Amino acid sequence: MKRLLNYFLLVLLGLPVASCQKDNIILIDPIEIDDSEDLIANTVFTQTVGVGFSTNGNAVVTGTNDDFIVTVNGNDVTIAYSGEEYVMYELSGTTNDGFFKLYSAKKQTITLNGVSITNPNGAAINVQGVQAEPSKGKRTFIVLKGENTLADGTNYTDTPDTEDEKGVIFGEGQFIFSGEGSLTVAATGKSGIVSDDYVHFISGAITIEVSSSVIVSGNDTLKPACVRGKDYVKMTDGSLRLTSTGTGGKGISSDGNGYFYGGTVNVTVTGSNFGSNGGGGGHGGWGNNSSNGVSAKGLKFDGNLIFKGSYVVVNCTAHEGIEAKGTLSVSGGEVYSHSQSDDAINSGGNLTISGGLVCAYSQGNDGLDANGNCYIKGGVVYAISASSPELAVDANSEGGYKLYLTGGTLVAIGGLESGSSLSQSCYSASSWSQNTWYGLTVGLTTYAFKAPASGGTPLVVSGVSSPTLQSNVNVTGGTECFEGSFYTDASVSGGNSVSLSSYTGGNGGGGGPGGGGHGPF
Repeated sequence: MKRLLNYFLLVLLGLPVASCQKDNIILIDPIEIDDSEDLIANTVFTQTVGVGFSTNGNAVVTGTNDDFIVTVNGNDVTIAYSGEEYVMYELSGTTNDGFFKLYSAKKQTITLNGVSITNPNGAAINVQGVQAEPSKGKRTFIVLKGENTLADGTNYTDTPDTEDEKGVIFGEGQFIFSGEGSLTVAATGKSGIVSDDYVHFISGAITIEVSSSVIVSGNDTLKPACVRGKDYVKMTDGSLRLTSTGTGGKGISSDGNGYFYGGTVNVTVTGSNFGSNGGGGGHGGWGNNSSNGVSAKGLKFDGNLIFKGSYVVVNCTAHEGIEAKGTLSVSGGEVYSHSQSDDAINSGGNLTISGGLVCAYSQGNDGLDANGNCYIKGGVVYAISASSPELAVDANSEGGYKLYLTGGTLVAIGGLESGSSLSQSCYSASSWSQNTWYGLTVGLTTYAFKAPASGGTPLVVSGVSSPTLQSNVNVTGGTECFEGSFYTDASVSGGNSVSLSSYTGGNGGGGGPGGGGHGPF
């Protein structure tokens, strides 16, 4: 498997990494990864071990031989495997005080077959490497059958001093999730699903729900998240629903890249930031550069972010909804991000939209915010900033970067970066009203969007041909997007024509309170 990341490539080639005051800027796109080995069908498992947990007795382990050292203490099950075969471990039964720990130098499958495990003192499932080198982890396939639940406790007192144990499901190697079942994970002590390598969700049938109520209470290494892959996180298919309510928590985080190529991801982060004010760079009364600060974000990647086909919904209370420290690109799928306090979508480098559907709604800062250049080349973009003097679409003009608009359909409430390169014409509305349905026609296509309850000015529209705009329309038909606030291929009726004038950038202009119109909500 090839897993070449931009940062390492830059280091090996001796290339500089550009930076600005806020974040490091990585100006090249990430190299695609070869994850063909993540297909479970490409591996033959010749041995099956059963682990049955019990509510009123000891766990029972079956199917082992001399290659296994099995330790059972009540429902605490530890298996050390030294053989050469690929083994499938099938977990079933229920325990409110137990765990499954595995030491192995081989890749393996853990099948969750209607199992329920709560460990009040640590991880429910802990996959280490060999005991002599626990950090040398291999690929672990997690296959879901039936309904499964896993939970940890608030204190990880079972963790040996020589080992890591960072979440309800923790592994030193890679995790690949698939199957036809469901999994519910409740994290109260540390994160939900954590790999010290990468996490890949690969099956279209799986449904995974992770809740994290972990509270950051000190300046330590705790990075609570519903899902965390140190190397990267990739979503190919399946359904993820992630809820973080603790202080400083995140939906998905990684030290590396994020790849969203299919499936559905729904993230809600309602926790507050942890740390003192000051330090600069932050919004909502919190400083990004605070030495002891931990921010509560929806998606947070220290590398690059690529959206090609996933349906992604992020709602975040205290900080950025979606953030990539490197580049961020959208070429397909649907991405909706709403932040009450900071940028809806933020990139430390270039931000490129060439296809797909993107909505970035901020009530406390910029809608789309690029610390490099922002390129809108195609797709449909609905960007909103309700925080004056912030912008619907912002590029780092202070650093010599700008917005380049060359294609696509754009609706921006709050204006565009001054000095933008607008090779596709933009128009500003003479006024706009809150909580009102609008119909935007570009060529033969009509879009409908609902203006938010608050927002900056002006309302800017752009398309591949000269658009027309109507307010207070009735909306029927079409395809719903962005949590019901936008429709593509819509049919609209009634309404009033809105005067449009040429627009070149900056905010300011008409707008104000109002209401009216009818349509889906």
